Amino acid sequence: MKRSVAISTHQLSIGYSGRGGKRVVRPDLNLQLFTGEITALLGSNGAGKSTLLKTLCGLLPSLHGDIFIEGKPLAGYRSGELSTHVGVVLTERTQTGGISVYDLVSLGRYPHTGFFGTLREDDHAAIRHALETVGIADKAQRFVSELSDGERQKAFIAKALAQECPIILLDEPTAFLDVTSRMETMITLRRLAHREGKAVLLSTHDLDTALQLADTLWLQPADPAEEMICGKPDQLVGNGALARFFGSASLRFDPESRRLVPVTKKK
Repeated sequence: MKRSVAISTHQLSIGYSGRGGKRVVRPDLNLQLFTGEITALLGSNGAGKSTLLKTLCGLLPSLHGDIFIEGKPLAGYRSGELSTHVGVVLTERTQTGGISVYDLVSLGRYPHTGFFGTLREDDHAAIRHALETVGIADKAQRFVSELSDGERQKAFIAKALAQECPIILLDEPTAFLDVTSRMETMITLRRLAHREGKAVLLSTHDLDTALQLADTLWLQPADPAEEMICGKPDQLVGNGALARFFGSASLRFDPESRRLVPVTKKK
């Protein structure tokens, strides 16, 4: 499968603007997200991971610089057109408990069905494919409120998949999940990237799973003055980037076990 650039940025500054002026969360970002890969965005709370994701998909305006979606400027996309290129799964919990899983996933077809939302056979086929891909086809007629947290997250991923867009952005999709559900969700996303050629970008605090299953890591420091670090997991382990990024007075990254371990003080 040919590798291509799905999203790229040029001197992008992200943040917020209001009556008090602009607050830059991160300046001068030059990033590339590739098709056929799962990329994990790592950083501490407050580093701006959610801000970056929302800016890349147009939910937040950029403060400066350019964003390109499949080579076309983000500003050149109409809202409905953009949703056929980028699917988004956010952490905010929505009130969807009263509808079935099938109906929830069918909402992903809205960019293709238009205002009246009439589902044709190809729409139903896309919905069934999405449900089967994430492994919850047997839950299609269940209410969303009856699902476990892991199953509910898979339903929202299926909704994004039903959009049939080449790019999927997810904000902490494994938050609130147990260890098994976290791993299953990441395996599902990796399968989407590798088998269907999707460009998958997700933010996460789960370093262990990211090192096992992500193709690329984006390390976003809390200090805006520090540059983001991007690379393959093995590369960032080998060159000490992960050790420097996660090192603190109480924790250190052990390259042999690929885990964060407590710093033991010598007596």
